[in-house]
Order: sequence, then structure tokens, then C-alpha cells
Amino acid sequence: MTTNHPTHAGKFYLTKPVFFIGFMGAGKTSISQQIAVTCGVASIDADEYLELREDRIVADIFAEDGEEAFRDIETDVLRDLAKRSPRLIGCGGGVVTKRPVNAQIMKEAGYVVYLKVSADGAAARIPNTDSRPMFKNLETARKTIVEREPQYEAAADVSVDTEGRTIREVADEVVELLLDAGVLVKRD
Repeated sequence: MTTNHPTHAGKFYLTKPVFFIGFMGAGKTSISQQIAVTCGVASIDADEYLELREDRIVADIFAEDGEEAFRDIETDVLRDLAKRSPRLIGCGGGVVTKRPVNAQIMKEAGYVVYLKVSADGAAARIPNTDSRPMFKNLETARKTIVEREPQYEAAADVSVDTEGRTIREVADEVVELLLDAGVLVKRD
């Protein structure tokens, strides 16, 4: 059986970091992990890395130190990840909307993929919307996406619509885009 996507781990490498941006529920972490497994490249969730580095969860940083302190740490984490060996990086939903410097860091160091999703599509993907303040009111989530979209688009090298598609389908499209851009390269 032949498929049109890579299936042999370790057969590819990244020439630069790939940052996944978009609203919560767009699939940034799931899609980057799928590509990592399929192509044999490293992936990391920026918020998980931040939590490990700070030894606190994001919610506690917000509660104890406030959003500004969190955003300072988030920017520092981006700079750190941008300097490390290239990997797929799933970023938090507000990363490019709260600090313009973050988009600049990502664009200078790597390749930015914007995963587009509607509020309804995102809500359908998130198993427990109670834990997500944005989804306590779906209308607020819809409005936030509309407000953020121009910033996501401006920060991105490429946009991929995830609406009504499986993780595998989106991951396969992103792999093709990364191959075409020379960011993902097949090993000899």
C-alpha cells in the first residue's frame, strides 16, 4: 500500500524551527505531534516547556504574577526555543496577539504556520470547555477569533484551514507545505 505522506521516522529533518500559531482548539499541539511522529522530527509544546522551566502551571503564573509577567516569560521561552535545534513548536493562542515582538522572533528564527479554526470548530474539539475561560461564552470566543485573525495572518508564513478536517489530513497538508518551502527536508 502506498500513501502520499512520509511514514518512516528519521527520514526527514528541519532546517529551522516551525512555530504553530492559532486559536485554542486549532490543533497546534496535536498536528505538530502528528508530524513529529510521521516524519521523525522533534516537537514541543511551548506552554509545557514554559511550565517545566518555571516549575509552575500557566494558570498559577497568571494568578500569582499576572498576565504581563506571563507574557515576559512566554517571550523569553520563544527566544530560547528559537535558538535550540530545529523542532516543531506548538504555541499558546495569544502568543502573537499580545506581543508583536513574538511574531518577529518567530519569523526571524523559523517558519510560522497559522492553523485556522472557527470558535464552533474549536469548541467541538476541546473535551472540557469548562476549563477554558474563552468557551464559557461561545460568542466571546467568536469575537476574539475575528479580532485576532489579522494578527495571526500577519505573523504567518502560511495558513492552513483545519475546519472539518482530521489531524492527519491537516498534518499531511502541512508536511507538503514544509517540504515545498524547504523547511522539512528528506534525508539522503
